Amino acid sequence: MRDTRESRLLLILLVAVAFALITVDIKGGESSPLGGARRAAAGVLGPVERGAASAVDPVADTVRSFRDAATHSGRIDQLNRDNTELRQKLASSDAAAGRTKQLDDMLRTAGAGGYTVKAAQVIAIGAAQGFSWTITIDAGSDDGLTRDMTVINGQGLVGRVTTVAPTTSTVLLASDPGFSAGARLEGSGEIGFASGQGTGPMRVELLNGKAQVKAGDRLVTFGSQSGRPFVPGVPVGKVVEVEATPGQLTKTIMVEPYVQFTRLDLIGVVVVPPRTDPRDAVLPPATAAQAPAAQAPAVPPASPTGGN
Repeated sequence: MRDTRESRLLLILLVAVAFALITVDIKGGESSPLGGARRAAAGVLGPVERGAASAVDPVADTVRSFRDAATHSGRIDQLNRDNTELRQKLASSDAAAGRTKQLDDMLRTAGAGGYTVKAAQVIAIGAAQGFSWTITIDAGSDDGLTRDMTVINGQGLVGRVTTVAPTTSTVLLASDPGFSAGARLEGSGEIGFASGQGTGPMRVELLNGKAQVKAGDRLVTFGSQSGRPFVPGVPVGKVVEVEATPGQLTKTIMVEPYVQFTRLDLIGVVVVPPRTDPRDAVLPPATAAQAPAAQAPAVPPASPTGGN
């Protein structure tokens, strides 16, 4: 009985001391004399508490995920409906229809020439790295693009790739005064060098000063070794003027390019050149006035390479 009585007295004493300590700690706040002990305990028990919380959190997360599943499913269904509606609106819009036609024309040109292309969109225009006639496209080395690849659209020659970043590339347009490419007359096969003239017609220097050429004649790219920087057979433009150069070793002609450089949107970068020179096959059917007088024998693409 004595042990029981002493145990009870000890228990009462401990409870009284505990209440006293709690009262002191609450009244003292941060300045409580027990603050140091409390912080020490937190330092020891804190990691244990975080471990316990981390063990419980996955369970709580799972419960929350089940609870929100219906809500998330509804949101996904709504997004799918919104996307479907947007696609329908775009399909019926004039802008989307125009872009679809650009893509179809470009792929048709690529197919006629045997060019493997990477389609891209123009995302910026203007000066870049010292060039005044350039565009930036939304494709780069991550898409397999490298320097000196030919760039085309549904009408013909756009330019060549000059710089490549992982997701974008800069294209020097054929209208740039610093641009130069080997060109060949349809039918006769007379060759020369085409250079850009800004907003005006391109200037072509035919190597044969006695070449027979007239307004309306058409030109394509001659092609470079291994198809870089230019693949053969890409439509360049049609002759609008033949300059009188009697006695000269070369003949100068002015050529209106097929491509409208101020209205570029979708383009194609030739990532694999054709196995054979398509010659004039990529040009649209000639009218009676444009029919070539003679067809030169086929030759493999070689020099002049053109380009800077």
